[in-house]
Amino acid sequence: MSQTRATTTELRDEPRGLREEDSFDVVAVHDWLAARLPEIAQAGPPRVKQFAGGASNLTYLLSYPQTELILRRPPLGTKAKSAHDMTREYRVQHNLRPVFPQVPRVLALCTDDSVIDADFYVMERLDGLILRRDLPEGFTLDPAGARSLCEETVATLVALHQVDPATADLADLGKGQGYVERQVSGWSRRYRAAKTENVPDFEPIMAWLAEHQPDDVATCVIHNDYRLDNLVLDPADLHVIGVLDWEMATLGDPLMDLGGALAYWVQADDDAGMQLARRQPTHVPGMMTRDEFVQEYARLSGIQVDDWSFYEVFGLFRVAVIAQQIYYRYHHGQTTNPAFATFADWVRYCEQRCRRIIGI
Repeated sequence: MSQTRATTTELRDEPRGLREEDSFDVVAVHDWLAARLPEIAQAGPPRVKQFAGGASNLTYLLSYPQTELILRRPPLGTKAKSAHDMTREYRVQHNLRPVFPQVPRVLALCTDDSVIDADFYVMERLDGLILRRDLPEGFTLDPAGARSLCEETVATLVALHQVDPATADLADLGKGQGYVERQVSGWSRRYRAAKTENVPDFEPIMAWLAEHQPDDVATCVIHNDYRLDNLVLDPADLHVIGVLDWEMATLGDPLMDLGGALAYWVQADDDAGMQLARRQPTHVPGMMTRDEFVQEYARLSGIQVDDWSFYEVFGLFRVAVIAQQIYYRYHHGQTTNPAFATFADWVRYCEQRCRRIIGI
């Protein structure tokens, strides 16, 4: 499937130095962990590095002589636990793993704020490849391999959606039926609250979504942020060995999860606007188009997709809202990250793309 010119260690996702503003009491964490994990009880405090990102929950690598662990915690200064619920994220992974083995094994959950003034949990580190915007140096992928990777990506999503929430003791994870309606109204409300004067109002798009929303096709466990850069792959055959970032998982409609995932799926023949937003190598020869992805999902899941346009428009609208919420903070001086200055351009592009899809 693939030909690698580097070792697994060289290809895997590596963290960077610890950002000062995101630091924590490493000794306190080690002491708390050592009382619960015998394998590190005799070790000293770990070396700590931080993975890139951090717009949402923060992710760190704890390196011990005999093992590497991952720590997840909310952003510093976050007091509303409902916004970054570590207990919920831990529970989703803990309960899913017996029936969906691509979930990393969680090891310990801390709800004692005296340790680092926030809840956190620790899980195993999966040793594999995570694909970002472009293929990593030292890794090549031929068209047949790219196709197989897409098939594996679809099959993993279908397998998640076929998990019985009751069997995983997750029947209370979401509100169940009515998910489509709640998403349309909820994201419309969020956009109106975050709108600035230099972006379109999206009112025709929101009205179209409200008018054309289908009934839920099913209620299942959905990931809600399913992308290639949230998958850990075996570099030898690109088999999915892990699915990361479960903070937005809930019970919902599987086609809405698929629509959200494909909003990030930029294919080779997309226009320049879409190409600028690409964050995964879905443009390389052999990768499925979005339509092929949907058809493969329908074939494997048995779910009939009569009209994909609603889910495509909703996925783009949802991404636009997320971008606008970030841009709103930049626009009002709540963050100074210069990368956010262009997010309004992406919001305008999404509005035009939605209009083209629905013909208004």
